[in-house]
Amino acid sequence: MAYNVLIVDDSPAMRSFVRRVLDMSGLEIGRCLQAENGLAAIDVLRADWVDVVLTDINMPVMDGDRFVRTIKADEELSPIPVIVVSTDKSESRVQQMMDLGAKGYVTKPFMPETLRDAIENALGVNRAW
Repeated sequence: MAYNVLIVDDSPAMRSFVRRVLDMSGLEIGRCLQAENGLAAIDVLRADWVDVVLTDINMPVMDGDRFVRTIKADEELSPIPVIVVSTDKSESRVQQMMDLGAKGYVTKPFMPETLRDAIENALGVNRAW
């Protein structure tokens, strides 16, 4: 099954990097959509089917904290799993984002397998080896 993924990051280079890592992860990716901040991502989520969101925290207009809060408060969007992809690896930040409703947290830099495992875990996929 191919997964539609939304990458939310204010850096075009980082969005491109995450896309390349997704391609190397072994996951079957359908559409890979992108947004430069949380507000733009909300528009994408309302217009397109997305299976999982990968979001940064520090972004202009709407940061990752507000973005996750907004999604989780919206009855229509709340079932979509969100994985935070950030350089901030402090235990307090990870716990804060998980408390807000994130289904996973991946710290930059990361390996394709790390991203794959986080996505599969967030989607409840059991990999049969």
